[in-house]
Amino acid sequence: MLKKDLDEALRHLKKDDNISTLIKKFERPDFDAEDSYFKKDQNYFKVLTRYIIHQQISGIVARVIEGRFNSLFKSEMTPRKVLGLKDDSFKKSGISPQKINYLKNLALKFIDGIVDPTNFPNMTDEEIRTHLVCVKGIGRWTADMFLMFTLHRPDVLPTGDLGIQKGFKKVFNLRYLPDARKMEKLAMGWRPYRTLACMYLWKVADEDK
Repeated sequence: MLKKDLDEALRHLKKDDNISTLIKKFERPDFDAEDSYFKKDQNYFKVLTRYIIHQQISGIVARVIEGRFNSLFKSEMTPRKVLGLKDDSFKKSGISPQKINYLKNLALKFIDGIVDPTNFPNMTDEEIRTHLVCVKGIGRWTADMFLMFTLHRPDVLPTGDLGIQKGFKKVFNLRYLPDARKMEKLAMGWRPYRTLACMYLWKVADEDK
């Protein structure tokens, strides 16, 4: 996110008392930091393989498996190279049989053009979600993370994320974790910068860890 865009987003979000309090409490996000989740990577296929590998396992284990898997490719990872791997190569990397199927399905969808990243710039967030969830192993949450952290879409609200739900509950003093409709309503005033607002909700949720 460019500095001028971040400044404008922060000015807008400060109009909401709840988010304004969080902005004062937490540091200004640095999207250019080395450890930032907002790393620019134009190899969308590789990024999506990363999301699949990281599903339902700890971050530490996932990074080890991802490193082993990436080392199988001497140059850029491509769908055809992934399909050319034998199952033993996947397994030696630590990838489960289910995720092997997911990664192969992703590769096939890229090869046959069902998933065509060249269209992403002209597609709405919802169109991209629909585009991606046709791949086995990719659901709405994964699509939302891709929109936020890879495509850098500014107005994404991942209502299926537990951390976001916990953030809403704490910030708005709710008795229970809110459903999607409730979160959409509470975040209406944050548009069109809900992605940035979510960065602060995650910080709130992380306080309880």
